[in-house]
Amino acid sequence: MPLLELICPAGSLPALKAAVDHGADGVYLGLKDNTNARNFAGLNFDEKSLKEGIRYAQGKGRKVLMALNTYPQPATLPRWHKAVDTAAELGVNAIILADPGLMGYAVKTHPGLRLHLSVQGSATSYEAVNFYRERFGIQRAVLPRVLSLPQVENVVDNTDVEIELFGFGGLCVMVEGRCLLSSYACGDSPNTFGACSPGHAVRWEQTATGMETRLNGVLIDRYADHEKAGYPTLCKGRFEVQGETYYALEEPTSLNSLEMLPEMARMGIAAVKIEGRQRSPAYVAQVTRVWRAAIDSVKRAPEQFKALPAWMAELAKVSEGSMNTLGAYYRPWK
Repeated sequence: MPLLELICPAGSLPALKAAVDHGADGVYLGLKDNTNARNFAGLNFDEKSLKEGIRYAQGKGRKVLMALNTYPQPATLPRWHKAVDTAAELGVNAIILADPGLMGYAVKTHPGLRLHLSVQGSATSYEAVNFYRERFGIQRAVLPRVLSLPQVENVVDNTDVEIELFGFGGLCVMVEGRCLLSSYACGDSPNTFGACSPGHAVRWEQTATGMETRLNGVLIDRYADHEKAGYPTLCKGRFEVQGETYYALEEPTSLNSLEMLPEMARMGIAAVKIEGRQRSPAYVAQVTRVWRAAIDSVKRAPEQFKALPAWMAELAKVSEGSMNTLGAYYRPWK
């Protein structure tokens, strides 16, 4: 079983190459449609760029994991089946799935294709993980970002499935795969459309009181002239509640679990995932470089590992709101 593989985002071919060149053990990517949960204009891969990406990564001994982690709809099911077929034909190392029906198709049609359970599958217990192993033969599961480290360890101790954890990047206020906020505002579910707060519903407008961001007409935030206007998502908007205006659901901040690497190594975490397929190649390069150095350090001498200030400073530069959190991994009240 692998230990602390570094799995990095590739929203484009330049981002894939940046990840590989700066030390990723593998990259994850998706196609230019709603078969993956980052269906934004300008992102993702067509068949030509996917072939080149696979050639580049595997030529350097790195893995390519293809995300097919949305839920197919009856009218367009052949699109998801074709995506599975394409992944198998082009030779990706694994596909990342959430939908059990699509897993069934993959097992039946391409029995040699390695399956990973997506974070969108919302498996938060070892019973759920083992169910997917018994029914579909999944070999890895990506856990939602809602579990404390002791809860993660309980999963690891009770399954033979490799466990992958998010290590750095944007957070989701809901259990992945179960959020209805975007569909409430836009009518497009991220689990089927492939994008939370889809671009067609986003508007920025300069007003007399500041830059306003809206999602399908819903006012998400208003920024003063000196503030950077963020991408409007309902969970990270500022709203007026009982006369006060603040981040009522979730502050913009990034998960950064770098200091927990020795604990992750001890419990046998197979892979650490970096969030950010929608981010730039420069982001991918910077975060990959830091995490590669940190993982190598903890593998050499876990008992002597320290999260260096220089590493933390580099990650802070690309964090949402320039803030970091340990998220649910560290809950002192439990």
